[in-house]
Amino acid sequence: MNKKIFLLALLVVLVTITPTVSAQFSIGQHANQKLIEVNLDETGNVLVKHVISSTSTPVNLILFEGTISNLLVTNEVGEEKEVTIADDGYGNKSIVIFPTKEKLTIEYNLEDKIFMNESLSNISISYPKEFSVKFSEGINLIYVNGNAIFLEEKKGINVNGGGSLNLQYYLEVPKIIKDVQWEEDKFNVEIISDAKINNFNFEQTEKSISFEINEENKIITITMPEILLGGPYVTLLDDQKIEHGKWIDEEKNVSITIKPESSGQITIIGTTVIPEFSMFIPLIMGFLVVLTVPFMKKFSLH
Repeated sequence: MNKKIFLLALLVVLVTITPTVSAQFSIGQHANQKLIEVNLDETGNVLVKHVISSTSTPVNLILFEGTISNLLVTNEVGEEKEVTIADDGYGNKSIVIFPTKEKLTIEYNLEDKIFMNESLSNISISYPKEFSVKFSEGINLIYVNGNAIFLEEKKGINVNGGGSLNLQYYLEVPKIIKDVQWEEDKFNVEIISDAKINNFNFEQTEKSISFEINEENKIITITMPEILLGGPYVTLLDDQKIEHGKWIDEEKNVSITIKPESSGQITIIGTTVIPEFSMFIPLIMGFLVVLTVPFMKKFSLH
């Protein structure tokens, strides 16, 4: 009883002497975190897990932004520890961990964090330290800040150095398969999007794929064998060039991701077959490398 009274008194004193100008409520040093993990599943649940080292002094653990529920703190043998969530008034939440000789695991749910746009889930996550995001087995395709990533045998991604990211993924992947004929060979072109796709067409002589969409701001991912069109690629909305992301898997299938701001005709062209683009190919490749390298350093498969 005396120990509890002492710890409560210590907490009151520390809160009293904390400067009011601090934007983040903090008692003691930050906890030494061995693991920071966000788990997402197909039902839209968000489960966060922290594992921290033993400590001889009170430490502060910053929690992820969002509505927190089912907070559970346990030691190495599964015994529960009581803690209280503190809020600095700016939306920053944390808990105080008092001295402990054991590693502790902190788990909680983030409620109302995933927003649905038809079948596409959207979640924004931010944390100042390196963390990983893991997905259930049924989720293979994710979009990180608008860039498509196929997880394949990987379980998720690492956010190296921490930071903010916007994640999107389908709970039920809307997929269309189109068969195309190129000389004597047949290929499958896969289109993933919840937008309506009309008038799909493959032009063998121009090495281009085109189709019409009747909706705006819809993510569209087109996957095909790399040899079908060749690269680099140019993507057009009607006659205007638009940005795209590219992903190539180990089997040399290329995935092109676009997000047209308006409805119209989408055309994807392999520029190696267009003479007027040939002089710009080295510049295009260099530009793609400059864009891709920082992104791959920030996010890595896990």
